[in-house]
Amino acid sequence: MTDWAIRVDNLGKKYTIRHQRQHQTLRHALTDGLRNLKRGRSHHPAAPTQEEFWALSNISFTIQQGDRVGIIGRNGAGKSTLLKLLSRITEPTTGRIHLRGRVASLLEVGTGFHPELTGRENIFLNGSILGMERQEILKKFDEIVAFAEVERFLDTPVKRYSSGMYVRLAFAVAAHLETEILIIDEVLAVGDLSFQKKCLGRMEEVGKEGKTVLFVSHQMGLVSQLCNYAFFLENGQLKQEGEPRKIIEKYLEEIQRKSNQFEQKQQLKKRFGIQKASTSDRKGQTKNQFSHDESIILSLYVNTEEWHTDAVFSVTVYDMQGRKVFTHEYPCANIKLSEVCLIAKIEIPSHFLTPGFYYFSAFIHVPNVICLDAVTNICEFNITDLGSEFAKYGDVNYGCVFADCQWDFVQVSLSC
Repeated sequence: MTDWAIRVDNLGKKYTIRHQRQHQTLRHALTDGLRNLKRGRSHHPAAPTQEEFWALSNISFTIQQGDRVGIIGRNGAGKSTLLKLLSRITEPTTGRIHLRGRVASLLEVGTGFHPELTGRENIFLNGSILGMERQEILKKFDEIVAFAEVERFLDTPVKRYSSGMYVRLAFAVAAHLETEILIIDEVLAVGDLSFQKKCLGRMEEVGKEGKTVLFVSHQMGLVSQLCNYAFFLENGQLKQEGEPRKIIEKYLEEIQRKSNQFEQKQQLKKRFGIQKASTSDRKGQTKNQFSHDESIILSLYVNTEEWHTDAVFSVTVYDMQGRKVFTHEYPCANIKLSEVCLIAKIEIPSHFLTPGFYYFSAFIHVPNVICLDAVTNICEFNITDLGSEFAKYGDVNYGCVFADCQWDFVQVSLSC
C-alpha cells in the first residue's frame, strides 16, 4: 500500500553494558592484599567486563496513515527504546526507519523544553524544531495555551513549573502543532484524572484528523479505547500485532503464564513483610485459571518476626484495564500470633467477579501513618464464563462484578 506513515525494516538497537568487579567486603580486600604482598605481587583491581545487550532486535512493521497504534509489553520489553528511535532521539544499530511527515513526540515530562525559557518561548521553540513557520505556530497558540491551562504562568521559566504543569504544556504543544505523526510514551499518568480525560479526547480528535498516533501504555483500557491496532513487544522483539483486544488478551495470557505466583527474590528477607503470594482454589491447588462459579483464594506468606498490632493487611484487586475493583482489609490486632511465619488468606467468593483478567496488590500498613510493606501488580488470574446468567450476551462488557441485588415489583392502578 502507498498510504503508509511509518515503515520499519529489520530495526535493532544494541547497548554495551559494563560490569565492575564483584563487590568485596573490607575483610576480603585486606586478606587479598596481604596475600599479594606475601607473594611479592602488586594488587590491581580486575578490569571491568563488557557485554552486549540488544534492547530491540529484528523489528519490522508498517503503520498506515491515520492508524492509532498501542504498544504494550512488560517493563524492559523495548517499548520506550522503539519510540526514541522513531523520534530520532537515538540512532538504530541496525535496520532503517522511513517516516512520512513531521513527528511530534512526548516521551518524558518536558521532553524538548528548555528549562530557562518561559512557557511561551518553549511553544515557539518546539514549533521551530518541528520545522514550522512562526505564523503556523501563532495559529495554534491560543488553543495550546487554553488546553494546557497555564495562562497565568505563560511568561514564567518552565523550570519553575510543577510536574503537572510541565506535562500539560508539553502534551498541548505535541498534540496541537501541525504534525502528521504523534508519538506518546506513558507520561499521561503524571496528570490528574480530568487532564487525562482531556488528553484522551484530544488524541481521539487527532486520529479523526487523519494523523498517525503511537501510544505506549500499561493501561489496557486506554489502549483498547484509543487504538485501532496494537503491538506486543517482548524481550526486544515484536511478538504479535493486530486488533487491540486480541493482542491485549495474548499479552495478559503471557503475563499469567509467567507470573501466577510471586516470591521475594531478595536474599535478606524482611523481618515483617510479604515474602510470597499465590492464587489457588478451595482445595489448595495453585492455579490462575478459574471458572465463574469457583472461589478464588489469594494467599500471602508473611514473615512476622517484627509484629505491628496496629497495622492492617490490605488487598486491592484490579481488572485488565487497571481499574480498582475492590479493596479489603483485615486488622493485625485480630490475629493471635504464635509463629514467625503466617499465611494470610482472603477468599473471593464464586459468582462475584465477572469473566475476565484480574490481578492484585497487597499491603501491610498503619492507616494514615506508614506503609510497612507492599507488593504490587502480582498474581494475575483469569475467570472464564462456563454458563453464567450473562453468558448469553457473549463478549458484551457488563461490568466487573455480579451484583447480588434484590428486585421488587408493585402493581398499581395509576398510570406511570
